[in-house]
Amino acid sequence: MTLARVLSGHEVADAVYQELRQTLQSLPFIPSLRVIRLGEDPASVSYVRLKDKRARELGLRSQVEVYPEDFSEEALLERIAELNEDLEVDGILVQLPLPKHIRAERVLEAISPAKDVDGFHPVNVGRLWSGGEGLFPCTPLGIVRLLKHYGVELGGKEVVVLGRSNIVGKPLVGLLLREDATVTVAHSRTRNLPEVTRRADVLVVAVGRPHLVRREWVRPGAIVVDVGVNRVEGKLLGDVHPEVAEVASALTPVPGGVGPMTVAMLMANTVKAALLRRNGASR
Repeated sequence: MTLARVLSGHEVADAVYQELRQTLQSLPFIPSLRVIRLGEDPASVSYVRLKDKRARELGLRSQVEVYPEDFSEEALLERIAELNEDLEVDGILVQLPLPKHIRAERVLEAISPAKDVDGFHPVNVGRLWSGGEGLFPCTPLGIVRLLKHYGVELGGKEVVVLGRSNIVGKPLVGLLLREDATVTVAHSRTRNLPEVTRRADVLVVAVGRPHLVRREWVRPGAIVVDVGVNRVEGKLLGDVHPEVAEVASALTPVPGGVGPMTVAMLMANTVKAALLRRNGASR
């Protein structure tokens, strides 16, 4: 039995980093990333450490600001306002999730769209859907870049996106439409869900339910992108069951698939933000 081709995110991330290094060598300045973390949530600590490490390895100026978990919403908004006005800061990222007393929506909307390297500000969301230039969410960007790297032609393909979050599902639909894909969004309320997913030439699964998608959900020869990262008994499991490798033509692994691409596209967004802002193309 021939198993699905493995679509390695590490390989594609390395290609992105190589391109960024070439770009950085030609710039008369060093782009700067500022990351804010509240509290000591282990996952947040780990993610922020990785992002900071990658930025420094790439040659960006990266600085992490850590505040206590009881840091007030107003104080956080004041700090963001200061960073918005700081001409030396190109990108601002506030690590999610935030403590319960802080409204994430208000915080994300406070970040200048020109420095919103996570791509969550409503202005950037609008630019994504209107076909404009802006900063877009890193995971969806990484998925599209990964597929292109491996020669997947999205134009005219039927793509099913299983999941409708603001972080992955919805922005991914916008990016796929830019590539002329025919897109169906499926979710927990979709009727006859396996029938819908079996239509897909490319199936992207981002629901946060370990091993939800089984082989009978997948059309033979389909390309499957597994965005899920679920920790179960100390192991990282995707949303797609390993048996899908027996019917799919290509499949992203968990870990090592979409995850590395998310960090790589954050670095790309930081460089893009610096270029757009300093060239006066983004306000």
